[in-house]
Amino acid sequence: MSKHADLASRWGLRRVPTPLADRYLAEGLWDDRTLGEILTTGLAQHPEQVLNVHSKIRPSRGTYAEVELEARRFAAGLATRGIGPGDVVACQLPNWREAVAVVWGATFLGAVIVPIVHYYGRREVDYILERTDVRAFVATARFGRLEFLADAADRPTLKTLDLFAVVGAEDSDLPEGAVHYDDLLAEAPYVGVAAVAPDAPALVAYTSGTTAEPKGVVHSHRTLGAEIRQAATLVSTAQGKLTPAPIGHFGGMLTGAFVPVTQGVPINWLDAWDPDFVLELMLTEQITAGSGATFFLTSLLDHPGLTQAHLDLMRNISLGGAAVPNAVARRATDSGIVLTRNYGSSEHPTITGSRHGDPERGRITTDGRPLAGVEIRIVDDEGNDVPAGVPGEILSRGPDCFVGYTDAALTPKAVDAEGWYGTEDIGVLDANGFLSITDRKKDIIIRGGENISAAEVEEVLAGLQEIAELAIVGAPDEKYGEHVAAFVRLRDPARPLRVEELRAAAAQAGLGRQKWPEDLHLVDDFPRTPSGKIKKRELRDRLRSGGTDVST
Repeated sequence: MSKHADLASRWGLRRVPTPLADRYLAEGLWDDRTLGEILTTGLAQHPEQVLNVHSKIRPSRGTYAEVELEARRFAAGLATRGIGPGDVVACQLPNWREAVAVVWGATFLGAVIVPIVHYYGRREVDYILERTDVRAFVATARFGRLEFLADAADRPTLKTLDLFAVVGAEDSDLPEGAVHYDDLLAEAPYVGVAAVAPDAPALVAYTSGTTAEPKGVVHSHRTLGAEIRQAATLVSTAQGKLTPAPIGHFGGMLTGAFVPVTQGVPINWLDAWDPDFVLELMLTEQITAGSGATFFLTSLLDHPGLTQAHLDLMRNISLGGAAVPNAVARRATDSGIVLTRNYGSSEHPTITGSRHGDPERGRITTDGRPLAGVEIRIVDDEGNDVPAGVPGEILSRGPDCFVGYTDAALTPKAVDAEGWYGTEDIGVLDANGFLSITDRKKDIIIRGGENISAAEVEEVLAGLQEIAELAIVGAPDEKYGEHVAAFVRLRDPARPLRVEELRAAAAQAGLGRQKWPEDLHLVDDFPRTPSGKIKKRELRDRLRSGGTDVST
């Protein structure tokens, strides 16, 4: 049994139903190329394209060819140490050149990549390493104020690895048994691409922590290839684009390290989101920024240093990975930005989306239509399909849908025998097939037995001039079980906001009294997932523990 097959067996990965698999192959949505072959083809076609890292700590400038050479030297270093096809290689690095080299190098080897967000702590990292059969792990010694090696000597997980390599460590910092990343770079680069089955595991993406324990989402070479092609159809290639999403995050890695290569466009990584630095980069490098999570766009639109010259570089912006309030979409449009929205998850990365040439209404007020080969259903609590215009849970399936979780018990709970994935998101399909996400199953506030949509309240209040960003969650209530609480980040912290103003706005919009916020908590910023989503679970947990300070 191959190592890939062994992993697939241990993880209990599902087989895509034969009729679906046959259709995806017949329609060209799948092919037999592996991730390594897709990457190698793109690199060969555009060797002189730039790959730059914009960082105050570890900046670098280079080309595809230069970084590919480093990646192949890294792959050779792994191979000489017995790491090869089907082995699991984890990486916890910021958006640096070495991170790209590690991901590309592991891909050439046919290894299974496990990207880990660089600011995850010991508990999260050890959880991932223990549950994913990791053989080789590459991490950084430090990043800003974060010290990653302080407790390495006391971590059994690190001692049981076959290989632990560190970027940026002094000799005195290096844990016992670890090696310097540079020592892995063999003189002779790895040649070609390892032969692996296209339906074998290629990547494990851990969900970003909105649940109690992260889930390991497994993608095959075929599902990743399909997603790369899907994403490429939604991305504007007219100019260079800044990529702030961490390479340790599934979406950041694909859209930053793979999709641009297939298009032959510049890669511009950013290792820390700083609006002052970003606005400066935009003008000096003539690159666009603001795509990704809504937060990236709003933090630029709110910045006093934003000029027309910046807006001229932001003509085409794509948002996804977090909710997009209609008020934000309208504001962007009024600023001259052609905005698109897309919807997906680690399990099914791009379910719906729109393109910059689509009609405005569909682009800015919905999350788009299903992409090629993707099907969606809207169902009620009993699993029955509901008519257009009626909200229900979104089920999806398509060529880029994952093949299972590393915890075999979770897969059949999420995907049925016909390949339908239960997203746990609530949405509405209109008569033209456009999808609007209206809520999250876990985002429902139950007050006195009545369901209240947090998204509905957020949509109403997001239009208030004073509010830069808000999150509505359920707070404990002795009488009703829960009531509506609002966490708000102000545009101008010097201008106070009172809960009575929120309630007045809700009343004016016609919301029932039970939906009015009863608490207001002002924050400097929110706890966020790597993709920029607000961690509502953390807000709820802190309310339940009696704390309200959620500033980060």
